[in-house]
Amino acid sequence: MKRRDSTPQTLFGMFGVETLLSAEDSDVRARTQQYVDERIRPNIGAWFESESTPVRDVMRELGALGLLGMHLDGYGCAGSSATAYGMACLELEAGDSGIRTLVSVQGSLAMHAIWKWGSVAQKEEWLPRMARGEAIGCFGVTEPDFGSDPGGMRTFARRDGDDWVLTGSKKWISLASVADVAIIWARTDDRIRGFVVPTDTPGFTARDIHGKLSLRAAPTGEITMQDVRLPASAVLPDAQGLSGPLACLNAARFGIIFGALGAARDCIESTVEYSLGREIFDKPLAGYQTTQTKLADMAVEFGKAIILALHFGRLVDSGSLLRPEQVSAGKLNSVRTALAIARECRTILGANGVSLAYPALRHANNLESVLTYEGTSEVHQLIIGQSLTGLAAFR
Repeated sequence: MKRRDSTPQTLFGMFGVETLLSAEDSDVRARTQQYVDERIRPNIGAWFESESTPVRDVMRELGALGLLGMHLDGYGCAGSSATAYGMACLELEAGDSGIRTLVSVQGSLAMHAIWKWGSVAQKEEWLPRMARGEAIGCFGVTEPDFGSDPGGMRTFARRDGDDWVLTGSKKWISLASVADVAIIWARTDDRIRGFVVPTDTPGFTARDIHGKLSLRAAPTGEITMQDVRLPASAVLPDAQGLSGPLACLNAARFGIIFGALGAARDCIESTVEYSLGREIFDKPLAGYQTTQTKLADMAVEFGKAIILALHFGRLVDSGSLLRPEQVSAGKLNSVRTALAIARECRTILGANGVSLAYPALRHANNLESVLTYEGTSEVHQLIIGQSLTGLAAFR
């Protein structure tokens, strides 16, 4: 085989990503990448296949790295920049979308809800332990019949003296079966409210959903609540209506803008490595024009997406609050791009691409879920469309 003239270019090097990162961003990225290389990559195939990720161990490890609620301030949280959080999500999802989901659900949904809407007592009770990974949280909005239309939720909380009594169900809730605390959103007589619900409260049950073809490395469950009695102190006092859960979902979507691109990068780089070592008709698969044009097109799409993600990260770090249509544009673009890249990489891998020995189809399967959760692609299209036209077309 003829010797190559140069070392293959990395995607980050091709687009100068490192030059756009602060020292903090680079440090977080390096620490997260090392953890993924040492802990996640050697095990993820087996965890995905058997749905047996040691979630409590991994959460404590992520907490020790300072990645849980890292973009929040105080109460044991690191107070990192938005871009640093984004880079952590990218490196985690390069390992597996399910592992990034653990951090997103814990930090951007459950912890973020308590941090933004909770009382001081709620913050002091839960946030330090959750930041260390000693307590696990989940976030209950989606119901069996209501996903994209959370305002239609049927879970109801009624007053009974000074207490609240919750009845209803939630479905497709990441971490539900292992959570110590659940943030549950429910209808009341006057508006939607959020509740901090310890999962050992009588009447609260959670079970895993099995048979998933996607996100198998992260547990997903269904929650049932039958007359779950809570004190008045369980209410998130500062959450007003549906804007409460939607603000948390926007925070989680920001992490996906970066995270999905980690899966894309892992697909491209592992496929380049494979194509250089795979010989067909006495030369490397990488030496054929068809292979190189596929790789080139994927690299360009990745480059455009990572530059947009970094732009949004810098907007947040400069004090701007991303508008809903900006978050939707970022999430829609990153996930679409990553999913297309994963599928294209599988074609270069050929039959080997359907094996867990290579990551492309595992990433593609995971990204089908990422395309749907935290707002489907269609919902994000309508958010962008409403921004452009001033007309809501959701119904």
